Formats: sequence, structure tokens, C-alpha cells
Amino acid sequence: MQNDILFTEKQRFTQWWIWLILLGINGLFLYGIYYQIIGGEPFGDKPMSDNGLLLTFGFTLVFTLLFASLRLDTLIKKDGVYVRFFPFRRSYGFYSWDTIAKVYVHQYKPIAEFGGWGLRYSLKGKGRALNVSGDMGLQLEFNDGKKLLIGTQKPKEIERVLAKLGRTGESR
Repeated sequence: MQNDILFTEKQRFTQWWIWLILLGINGLFLYGIYYQIIGGEPFGDKPMSDNGLLLTFGFTLVFTLLFASLRLDTLIKKDGVYVRFFPFRRSYGFYSWDTIAKVYVHQYKPIAEFGGWGLRYSLKGKGRALNVSGDMGLQLEFNDGKKLLIGTQKPKEIERVLAKLGRTGESR
């Protein structure tokens, strides 16, 4: 019974403007490869070598594929909170309720408090953050004073689960 999943969420980077930039850069290099290598004309005023063009395109393509694989997975079970930021962390990090002094859902300012989205560290004493979009998060404050914010797109659902578990944000 300890392993019953009470909440699950999988998040990806879905901001259209990020994808527009990444796909635009890949498209530009692909066009450059076609124009220079297949068409035989130099691409640009100061063209790079054919190998340089292929290598740069390969790098941007790998970066785009890595970005496409990024995923924030969150589970809440009876024994605690599980989270991973795939592919940087393949296994779940586990935070037992015994190690958590306070847990609650709240709105935060991703850029002002953590400098944006992703695997973030606050320079303002807010702790670490794992987030991919939005401005709502599950805040964990640990017994040792450390903090972890886990971004969520399902704040009401998490609040219902925390209430069901009797963990409504009060210090233990």
C-alpha cells in the first residue's frame, strides 16, 4: 500500500517560441547544407567549410533532440514525493514525508526568483527549482532548511492529494 500513486504528472517544454527558434536554426543549417554542399554555391558572405557546416548542423540537431527529450516527472505516494528531470536524472529522487517540514502549493516568479525554467538554483535563498513552464509549484521545505520547488500544471489536484494525506502546508 505504501507504493500507491496518488498523483502523477509529466511535463515537457511546450513554449512555441522556443521550438520556433530551435527549428528555425536547424532549418537554416539544413538550407545551408543544401545550398552549399548539394548546390555547390557558398552559403553566406564568409562561408564555413562543408565539414564545419555539417558538424554545426549535427550539433544543433543533437541539441534539439536532447531538448525534445526533456521531461519533468512528479509522483506523490503515501511515503513521499518522487521527482526526476529526464534525461539528466534517469531514476527518481525520493523525498520522504519524514524529511519534509513543510509542503504546499504556491505561485512563484520563475525569472525573478530562479532565473527561468529548467534545473535552477536561486541566488536569493529560495533553494532549487525543477520546472518547465508556468508559475505554480509544489514547495518542499526540508527539516535541514533546504528548499525544493517542483513546477506543476496541476496545482488544484496536488492540493487535494496533500489534503487527503493530511499535509496542508503546516509545519510538522
